[in-house]
Amino acid sequence: MSDKIPVGVSACLLGENVRFDGGHKRLPFAVDELSPFVRFEAVCPEMAIGLPSPRPTLRLIKQGDDVALVNSRDGEGDVTQKMRDFSKQKVASLEHLCGYLVCAKSPSCGMERVKVYTEHDARKSGVGIFTQQLMAHMPWLPVEEDGRLYDPELRENFVERIYALHEFNQLWKSGLTRGALVAFHSRYKLSLLAHSQPEYRELGRFVAAMEQWESLDEYAHEYRNRFMALLKHKASRRNHTNVLQHVQGYFRRQLTSSQRQELADLILRYRQGTQPLLAPITLLRHYLKEYPDSYLAGQRYFDPYPEVLRLRYGH
Repeated sequence: MSDKIPVGVSACLLGENVRFDGGHKRLPFAVDELSPFVRFEAVCPEMAIGLPSPRPTLRLIKQGDDVALVNSRDGEGDVTQKMRDFSKQKVASLEHLCGYLVCAKSPSCGMERVKVYTEHDARKSGVGIFTQQLMAHMPWLPVEEDGRLYDPELRENFVERIYALHEFNQLWKSGLTRGALVAFHSRYKLSLLAHSQPEYRELGRFVAAMEQWESLDEYAHEYRNRFMALLKHKASRRNHTNVLQHVQGYFRRQLTSSQRQELADLILRYRQGTQPLLAPITLLRHYLKEYPDSYLAGQRYFDPYPEVLRLRYGH
């Protein structure tokens, strides 16, 4: 997985001066930390439909069962259809992406809780028109907005998902076979366990039933949807603990009693919140080098993304 990962992004988050006020919302995590590993494809939907910067602000207003995108000063200047037409056309060309970063609260790009105005009030119940089309067309795509990425768990979850989808897309591009799909699923077993045990078991049954599908391409589409939906669940401390204890069992014959106790104590301290996840994983990696195991060595759980991103340091 050495190629840079294609990720879409609201242009303002890269520091481009495309916002309504002529400014930007530069996201340091994207520009400074992710950029060595990601090939960003920037889009500003509002500029793309011909609006200038600076420009009057836009807002979503309720119109019956639908919403419209209009000039917030006077409710005129309806650009709803322009935005929908652009969004549909643009999103159709983005299926190669492995993730998307959008600008929060934007009536074109916001992912959730965008203000929708009525005659009497404004409720944070909307989704930006472009992002709504993006998520509807590609429900498997990891989508996050800038503000949420300051949460370390959401940040790690997003990065893990874009790397996983990139690996899956590379597999598909190189030539899909049933054996390759099974091997891919096997590499992610521990990772999936950390996200949701019930859905892990359900996905395992789906993989076991692969032969019942006549079309491997149709099966792969459905597998991708289920796989990415599972990873969208935040990995919990409890689930990580179960995975770590499961891995510990692979070394029970090789380790001395004091080594086993040290590892068990470290896992417990992680469970209690006094050690980061990186601590027990580092010790397990050490034992894996000393006592090789082909199954564990292939698990993406130990290497889901570049360590330099430091996403497992704080939780």
